[in-house]
Amino acid sequence: MTEPLPLISTTHSRVAALLDWLHTRVIGQQELMHRLVVAVLTKGHLLVQGAPGLAKTRAIKELARAISGEFHRIQFTPDLLPSDVTGTDIYRPEDGSFSFQKGPIFHNLVLADEVNRAPAKVQSALLEGMGEHQVTVGRRTYALPSLFMVMATQNPIEQEGTYPLPEAQLDRFLMLVKVDYPTREVESSILRIARMDETGDLGKPPVVLTPTEIEVAQREVTEVYMSDAIEEYIVALVTQSRDGSEDIEYGASPRATIALDQCSRANAWLDGRDFVSPEDVESVLHDVLRHRLILTFEAEARGVAVEELIDTIATRVPVP
Repeated sequence: MTEPLPLISTTHSRVAALLDWLHTRVIGQQELMHRLVVAVLTKGHLLVQGAPGLAKTRAIKELARAISGEFHRIQFTPDLLPSDVTGTDIYRPEDGSFSFQKGPIFHNLVLADEVNRAPAKVQSALLEGMGEHQVTVGRRTYALPSLFMVMATQNPIEQEGTYPLPEAQLDRFLMLVKVDYPTREVESSILRIARMDETGDLGKPPVVLTPTEIEVAQREVTEVYMSDAIEEYIVALVTQSRDGSEDIEYGASPRATIALDQCSRANAWLDGRDFVSPEDVESVLHDVLRHRLILTFEAEARGVAVEELIDTIATRVPVP
């Protein structure tokens, strides 16, 4: 891989320092922390899948500590209403008028915990905000904050009482990140960090990013150079998902092409480079595609894994 080129921007060094600190706060989930920062840099949203107790909630809470913005957690349950997410009009008897009371979705960082436990109407209320950067209540539409990112979690163990997200709604997530159990060595480090948390020895983050700094970083990510060959490589990977396997009923949409472009640029920027390499694309390929491929019934019956299909797609497309 080409040696990283130093970036002039001080914003990059501050974001890099923040990411290094996050890795010390959430042990064993480096990829999750990296993807969270990528989502912020690309104005995207993250879907995280893993068993309980794997620091999913802790990850976004620690990120919120290092960003000058508001954080809110929504626990999705079967009895949740759309207004519990978006807010609602409150009647004022003193003058007979209605005033809008904003819901938790109007915060900068939102954790939608166990998003598949709420009915479709509630999921749609959240997904409108994610896709359109606004919410509609009655006849009025309200804009969300300019800095807005949702991290939704799913528990793959329990299926009773859940409402799986439709494929068209899954497509609105920039990436699907899977988290797994840590190794024994990592778990020992987690135990030490937990003890330090109890005594308050870990302290505050070394930097706190302002909304202006985040906007600068987002702009710099869009300016990272991508050659025509890399662009063609990205398009070829996505179109191969539609044409290259009899096990795939529906391949990735153009949203996947855009997501690959954005995530690859963000990965290069975080790595200290001002250009995108094929390795940047390959590093985010699985997270971008795994929730966008719909397998045929026969493939599911045979137990074909999506990860294997993505590997096959990658091998069939020549690397520039």
